[in-house]
Amino acid sequence: MLKGFRDFMMRGNVVDMAVGVVIGAAFTGVVNGFVSAFLTPLVGVVVGAAGDFSSYKATAAGVTFPYGQFLNVVIAFLMTAAVLYFCVVLPVAKATERYLPKKLTTPKRPCPECLTEIPETARRCSACTAPVEPLTASAGV
Repeated sequence: MLKGFRDFMMRGNVVDMAVGVVIGAAFTGVVNGFVSAFLTPLVGVVVGAAGDFSSYKATAAGVTFPYGQFLNVVIAFLMTAAVLYFCVVLPVAKATERYLPKKLTTPKRPCPECLTEIPETARRCSACTAPVEPLTASAGV
């Protein structure tokens, strides 16, 4: 029983996931700190509200709607999403494109028996194992 638990905990994907969660939590703190220290005050300078809309309220029929709190959350979310996109997603995508180029794909065609996509030069379908004639450049296809 304990051996099974130990084996489960020592599997690579469990440890990788745990490390990912810890790094994600730390990174969340970094992004939130950047947004609250730099971007939120910048928005406040632009709109003249010191970056805090929590005091904005509307009253209708004796009911108060504190829409400023919602504005704060929406602005923080949009700024956090922008920081993540421009500082993480975009650079990682560019680095992946540069350093891990896509593998060249071979032209495909449907298997005449099961219609699974197979390489044009295949002699047998990998799904149904039917023998197929390879297409050649001289066949005009």
